[in-house]
Amino acid sequence: MHVRTHPPGKAPASVSAGSTGGATRARPRATQAERSARARSALLESAARGLSRYGYGNLVLEQVAREAGYTRGALYHHFKDKEDLARAVVEWVDQTWRREVGRSVDEQPDPVAALIALARGHAIFCRRDLARVAMALRLEFSGQDHPVGREVERVSETLVRRCARLIGAGRRARSIPPGPPPRVVALALVGALEGAVIALAGRAPHDELLAARATAGVLGLNGQPVPAGTTPMSASLDAGMATQ
Repeated sequence: MHVRTHPPGKAPASVSAGSTGGATRARPRATQAERSARARSALLESAARGLSRYGYGNLVLEQVAREAGYTRGALYHHFKDKEDLARAVVEWVDQTWRREVGRSVDEQPDPVAALIALARGHAIFCRRDLARVAMALRLEFSGQDHPVGREVERVSETLVRRCARLIGAGRRARSIPPGPPPRVVALALVGALEGAVIALAGRAPHDELLAARATAGVLGLNGQPVPAGTTPMSASLDAGMATQ
């Protein structure tokens, strides 16, 4: 049985302060499944921080476990080795992105709004260490055939395809002007987004606005006529800058 470590003098969370007087009831003990899920989540988050800061090659599993508040044995209970942990982190980050950014993109009324929402949401998401994992690992494994690198490329390809579909839909709706093939534009868009969030790290809220402007530029929206009843992209973005 793996026991989470507690700072000296700090009681376990399951013991309620003041319970000795009988006035406060102790919280119900978490089930084994809940404790296991909590441990896994804490280990993934700690590993994500380590991967984004130090890379795969310099990641030390003992440090990951310690910073998560668990033992090395607890880590190996959930993950076979460093490769297994890193692949799980990439998948976890992708799932988090889909939940926090992807859902908002899917709720937009048209392809242009969806792509701008994707850019803004991605910039906000990338303010956290966990979001920079994919970018760090892609650079580290560039030109190598490695399982972790392949997992990163799979996630990246999913994003490129999403953007390409939206670009194609926007062109059919005539809200995005003609140009290079949608996949080529999608590759440029994703590259521009990642470059922007890296260069503008720590410069919120300008990272969000400039990521949206970069997306508008790649799509060829600047200076282009827009459907009646909508606000020109450059004007709406300038209004956003003025209010921030």
